[in-house]
Amino acid sequence: MKITRIAATLALLTACAASAQTLRIGLAEDPDVLDPTLARTFVGRIVFAGLCDKLFDLDENLKIVPQLATGYEWSGDYKALTIKIRPGVTFHDGEKLDAAAVKYNLERHKTMQGSNRRGELAPVASVDVVDPATVRLNLSAPFAPLLAILTDRAGMMVSPKAAQSAGEKFGAKPVCSGPFKFAERVAQDRIVLERFPNYWNKGAIHFDKVVYQPITDSTVLLANLKSGQLDMIERMAPSDVPALQSDKRFKVAKVVEIGYQGITFNIGKSELSQKNPAGKDPRVREAFELSLDRDAIVQVAMSGEALPGNQWVAPTNSWYAKNVPIPKRDLARAKALLKEAGVPNASFKLMTPTTSDAQRVAQVVQAMAREAGFDVKIESTEFSTTLDLADKGQYEAFVLAWSGRPDPDGNLFSHLACKQPLDYSGNCRADMDDLINKSRATVDPAARLKLFEQIAAMEAKDRPIVYLYHRHWLWGYTNKLSGFRPVPDGMIRLQDLKLN
Repeated sequence: MKITRIAATLALLTACAASAQTLRIGLAEDPDVLDPTLARTFVGRIVFAGLCDKLFDLDENLKIVPQLATGYEWSGDYKALTIKIRPGVTFHDGEKLDAAAVKYNLERHKTMQGSNRRGELAPVASVDVVDPATVRLNLSAPFAPLLAILTDRAGMMVSPKAAQSAGEKFGAKPVCSGPFKFAERVAQDRIVLERFPNYWNKGAIHFDKVVYQPITDSTVLLANLKSGQLDMIERMAPSDVPALQSDKRFKVAKVVEIGYQGITFNIGKSELSQKNPAGKDPRVREAFELSLDRDAIVQVAMSGEALPGNQWVAPTNSWYAKNVPIPKRDLARAKALLKEAGVPNASFKLMTPTTSDAQRVAQVVQAMAREAGFDVKIESTEFSTTLDLADKGQYEAFVLAWSGRPDPDGNLFSHLACKQPLDYSGNCRADMDDLINKSRATVDPAARLKLFEQIAAMEAKDRPIVYLYHRHWLWGYTNKLSGFRPVPDGMIRLQDLKLN
């Protein structure tokens, strides 16, 4: 009888071990702090997708769908947004998610020292708890992008109790309400999340653990996938796509991003802008753009895995301003413009992150522009340093990739409105600011698109940013993994993922 009992126990333990599954995801770099209020990196948002649910989420068509919210209603001429909170949701520490917790989080985003969400929620004047399941956001003016903003970190909810207790150290051990809870982090090595048994949508979760591993070398990242050390990788190198697609052990998923890759010029960020012709003369920037062949850049630098573009949203996006089409390469006109500007051999320094795709783009651009008379000097710089230098205006031109936001305002306002946090170009035009602010307060889509058309025409004239293309988000994963949904925001949603 004893032997039978031991055998049964061993069988049960074996069955449990077999059913316990770990999903291993390779990341292109290590995230910054895991606090939704303070975080600023794209890769951090991938980890947050498993850790912190949001009030709203996005589907494959960028439609806004409820997550921690169950519904919403606008009132007061779009100056008040009432949100219904999903019942029965708890944070990882057992605390209840209710309207008071939502109010706390939104106010934390707006007031916490160092918050990167403060600007996103600036139009929210106050937050009212209507009842335990209802919260109302009162706006200083109508704000069209608000729902889209709540699909990202501004809409993520953390435990008020844990946040108050940990203070500025909260990001070292975050407590949210997502499908997985924080277990461990070793910088530059791994982030480990464990399944949260009380998750409100636990039926959609099929793993006991998720391990995120940052691997900055794309060759090593792919090798780890092929060897079985990883189940999935994000932002795989475009040049690796054909080989992986031909390997029956793996699958490749792709979708056009909602962000952009471009070259930002310092036209007013600092005095340095007036010390080089590309910064002080729009004719030089026009000549530079006309020296470029975007289709060729995509083919050579991105192995065809991108969509050429000339605005803050892709030509396939419903918000694209069709009155400003992609200009064709015109070397003769480029040379004539440089001659008009009195600089037939214009020279400028192009600050370029050390990432492989940014380096390839810079080299292709350098070669193309040379044919028009430009001397582009590439300055390779570590990414975090480039952001610091751009913020201080200590650069002439900058290769910058922006991961994008679902509402076009997220690609526009902070980058082109006067003195905004990401206005690295130093662009500052009162007439453009007026149109941007009107687009934020205009709820009617047709009227809003007309405003974007006017903004696009202004941007195309001054060219503080020369937009180049919109990348394909590229994921490679084992063919044993099912249920993955490619969404244009580039996130890896763990709901419904299974390893067969």
